[in-house]
Amino acid sequence: MISGKNIHKSYGSLEVLKGIDLEINQGEIVSVVGASGAGKTTLLQIIGTLDKPSSGSILFDKQDVATLSEKKIASFRNLNIGFVFQFHHLLPEFTALENLCIPAFIAGIPQKEAIQRARELLDFLHLSDRVEHKPSALSGGEQQRVAVARALMNHPSVILADEPSGNLDSANAKELHKLFFTLREKFNQTFVIVTHNQELAEMSDRKLMMVDGRIL
Repeated sequence: MISGKNIHKSYGSLEVLKGIDLEINQGEIVSVVGASGAGKTTLLQIIGTLDKPSSGSILFDKQDVATLSEKKIASFRNLNIGFVFQFHHLLPEFTALENLCIPAFIAGIPQKEAIQRARELLDFLHLSDRVEHKPSALSGGEQQRVAVARALMNHPSVILADEPSGNLDSANAKELHKLFFTLREKFNQTFVIVTHNQELAEMSDRKLMMVDGRIL
């Protein structure tokens, strides 16, 4: 599904990624671990088309997305990739339902269809009583579940998560980790998760260890 070939990334004279090869299959939950500065987030950004490699390629179903125009990359990202970050990044002026609908509206999905999809996801994540709540009225765990629902909104083929439980207490972190596996079972969702949480890393189908810009 996702194939990385000899990925290098440099910022000026600083070489962050030093020849990464990886294969990620549909329905896998893969964790990426390593010390701070190993290049984990940079790799995730390249997989997510938020950045381009200095050399090498990243392919989705054999398509080299780095060769697409910026407009086509943005459209591809919106329809195929969901993002979950350490901080929920929900827009504070919008309700949970409205936050979910934004990616769908960007993709041109009709309002009625988007609202129905958003309500279904919020119900699935046990947030049906929080539909009209703004982020400030939600707990930390609820905010992160809304962020996960938003990532799922456009039926993406892969979810990329960067320290998704890093801002949660242990109880909410465990609930979030269980949720990833529930989503995989229900939607055959693929997850690539950068994490320092060893429990989550050990639960994953595979664990990729990064050291100094390389995968061991």
